[in-house]
Amino acid sequence: MTAGPFIGHVTVRAFTVPTDRPESDGTLAWDRTTLVLVEAGAGGRSGLGYTYASTAAREVVRDQLAPAVAGRDAFDVPGAWDAMLAAVRNLGSRGVCACAISAVDMALWDLKARLLGLPLAGLLGRRRDEVPVYGSGGFTSYDDRTLREQLAGWAHEGGCGWVKMKVGRDPPADLDRVKAARQAIGPDTGLFVDANGAFDARTAIQYAELFSTSRVVWFEEPVSSDDLAGLKRVRRRCPAQMQVAAGEYGFDPFYFRRMLEAECVDVLQADVTRCLGVTGFLMAADLAYAFSLPLSGHCAPAAHLHAACAAPRLRHLEWFHDHVRIESMLFDGAPTLEGGVIRPDLSRPGLGLELRAADAKPYEV
Repeated sequence: MTAGPFIGHVTVRAFTVPTDRPESDGTLAWDRTTLVLVEAGAGGRSGLGYTYASTAAREVVRDQLAPAVAGRDAFDVPGAWDAMLAAVRNLGSRGVCACAISAVDMALWDLKARLLGLPLAGLLGRRRDEVPVYGSGGFTSYDDRTLREQLAGWAHEGGCGWVKMKVGRDPPADLDRVKAARQAIGPDTGLFVDANGAFDARTAIQYAELFSTSRVVWFEEPVSSDDLAGLKRVRRRCPAQMQVAAGEYGFDPFYFRRMLEAECVDVLQADVTRCLGVTGFLMAADLAYAFSLPLSGHCAPAAHLHAACAAPRLRHLEWFHDHVRIESMLFDGAPTLEGGVIRPDLSRPGLGLELRAADAKPYEV
């Protein structure tokens, strides 16, 4: 078998976009978000991938990953993935390095699909033509009016079957915020809360009971996702209708395997911009399938969409306010919400995304 075209250039840039208003959750506050963009070329085509991370990921791509994949067969994405993991062995493959690998892996899958003239979902093998999403924001920095308007917009205008809000910064105040959210979205929309690891297990169990009076059906990261024993304790003590979810900080398949073996989640989350890219996301999906649990994609809906169409046992994607805004600002082809779902444009090859260079330039770091 002859080799495909060889990977030539691998370039990387970073863009920092201010939020539309201050944002915070149970453990962090921010007013800007950085997107690190990778472009890889071969055979006269170029593929793109990205991650939401520090600009340190840009340096990892430039210094370690680009040399590791340059000159390789552009059709051999798994081989490039192995080469990137080997290249960061002494740096540590998790954290910033995993985010950097995710961006390059995504760019290489996008490149391969473009070389073949296929949408990425078609190349991977499409299980579904559309993906349900849940509206996500409801930051602890929002006043009640902003919270109500945002969540109600997703529920009533966007058609989302579920919406999610942040909790944990001021737990007593959260009880009124959750009640306000329930009133805004009505009785039929699923209400999710996300503590981002703000509670200890005892406190999380207490608030799970209190949140249940507003019919909360999803408690995300009630404790740190690294506290598997604590997660398992909360899962066992939560009200029957409330599911525990975690996994967004998983950087490799070993993390997901440990979480699943610990029986500490009802829904596994994975983030294609952190978990070693499309390759790693599909590994997480297969692990969830093997443990008979549903998978939910975390944030970055434009990055997830095609892989989500291919993943088994997928429940939904997160329609995260911050990333939806950035992706619509910077990319042509970013998905749009209609009737609670997003759909890939199968007429466009690869991820279907094109950077709007003039619009992106003011935000380049």
